Amino acid sequence: MISEWSGNESALDQAVRALEKGGLVVLPTDTVYGIGADAFNHDAVARLLAAKGRGREMPPPVLVGHPGVLDALAATVPQAVRDLIAAFWPGALTIIVQAQPSLAWDLGETAGTVAVRMPDHPAALALLRRYGPLAVTSANLTGQPAAEDCATALEYFGTNVAAYVDAGPTPGPTASTIVDATGPVLRIVRQGVILAEQLREVAEL
Repeated sequence: MISEWSGNESALDQAVRALEKGGLVVLPTDTVYGIGADAFNHDAVARLLAAKGRGREMPPPVLVGHPGVLDALAATVPQAVRDLIAAFWPGALTIIVQAQPSLAWDLGETAGTVAVRMPDHPAALALLRRYGPLAVTSANLTGQPAAEDCATALEYFGTNVAAYVDAGPTPGPTASTIVDATGPVLRIVRQGVILAEQLREVAEL
């Protein structure tokens, strides 16, 4: 079922109900559309990976609705990471950190890490703030282009997704920039929307 986002959070009720039941949702982000599940529902995350045609060796990132949530998900947050998220969140910057070991989730073969992002899209932020962290990956079948509109996502997933949040076309297709903060120094592992030069103006990479 598709619900149109018009700035009214009541449009997200269907997505929230789907997530509460362990279902999958499609939502817009500031890059492309994403397909998501409750990050703490093991079965839902497994369904997410299956819908994508992806194995556990490729765990999904986690989207959050507020920078402070990172402290609950990460074992430690280096000052350089705090500087980056202050500058670029919400936005197209994904940070890989060591996950808080007490978290009761199973995102796949993460080697104790988690990739976290706060997207700069009002519909995504509204849903994340209402529901909490979501495991979200680009809305496409593995090997296919990521959906930049809800209709394309519907063609990919059909009834495998319980709720579609349609907010019109997204900026895509350039993905978020990924920075690995799990080692002694920060390292760019994927160049995306945010350029390396922009990051280096804020932190040492």
